Amino acid sequence: MQASDSIGIVTPQYLHIDKPLHLKSGTILRSYDLVYETYGELNSARSNAILICHALSGNHHVAGFYADEPKRVGWWDNMIGPGKPIDTHRFFVIGVNNLGGCHGSTGPASIDAGTGKPYGANFPIVTVEDWVKTQTQLADHLGIEQFAAIGGGSLGGMQALQWTLDYPERVRHALVIASASKLTAQNIAFNDVARQAIITDQDFYGGDYYSHNTLPRRGLRLARMLGHITYLSGDSMAAKFGRELRAGKIAFGFDVEFEIESYLRYQGDKFADQFDANSYLLMTKALDYFDPAGAHEDDLSAAFRVAKANFLVLSFTSDWRFAPERSREIVKALLDNVANVSYAEITSSHGHDSFLMVDDYYHQLVRAYMDNIKT
Repeated sequence: MQASDSIGIVTPQYLHIDKPLHLKSGTILRSYDLVYETYGELNSARSNAILICHALSGNHHVAGFYADEPKRVGWWDNMIGPGKPIDTHRFFVIGVNNLGGCHGSTGPASIDAGTGKPYGANFPIVTVEDWVKTQTQLADHLGIEQFAAIGGGSLGGMQALQWTLDYPERVRHALVIASASKLTAQNIAFNDVARQAIITDQDFYGGDYYSHNTLPRRGLRLARMLGHITYLSGDSMAAKFGRELRAGKIAFGFDVEFEIESYLRYQGDKFADQFDANSYLLMTKALDYFDPAGAHEDDLSAAFRVAKANFLVLSFTSDWRFAPERSREIVKALLDNVANVSYAEITSSHGHDSFLMVDDYYHQLVRAYMDNIKT
């Protein structure tokens, strides 16, 4: 039986944009497709729209489930739905798969009309700024001149920030959760190790593995395993796995012995079957390049002078990948510009993944903020 707070069955929608996209890299993409989902109803004033931006491995399937895949629930289903913190009785919520992704929007695995073959490594580098441009095209298609709110966690929060800078008149509220104004050197290092695992896989073929009828599964598997470690906290891994042995005793070998090893390998294998390696490379580069202060002599306060939105900024105590200090940097820069900012640092043991978890206090904060947004 369908839960009363579930959106229920959802269906992806597709938009073809036959308009040249001038990317930050200087490359021009002649046309492209975006896949998206919507939940709730757009009101007559078109003033209740919420755009949810996804993180590195996310996509457009934010809430609900598919008729033919009832177990494939949206990645933020606990946050979005009837009566949930982002209430679809009040808001019209949109999830979109970013350009360069691998879940329906144009990306490396898509066919290049000029060659009749997959783009592969020839797909251009995309940035957060480029994604925001494409999202404006979707908004225009839906007749949305201004969003009530734009939000997301991690890389999704970066997109929400960029919206307030590039299109300050088109967003009233920004939800920036477990995010940062730029990556630390350590984060860039983690991303590069993950990319090297993929690029050095013998089945990568310079990104043209499609024509070789193979996949760089080992590289992508290792990249995901590394990434997953950084999304968790030491406490959460200790509580869930500790030093538990699968067979109850040491085997004195290099196969899986500890439960944490089994978990990471499972996550790596699962991800390698579902995600495109070239898309993973693009997403991590977009993370690396994001730096609004870079165009303002590294002055984040100067970068936010154009922002007009109200902000909800949330961080989690155990998140060492996007530490609370990074959120506090954003808050300070906004306050320097006398922006309207609400900030909370939430106690959690789940690490960076905290923004995806069910947590009563966290959800109450989001609900309270959303309840005060006028539509």
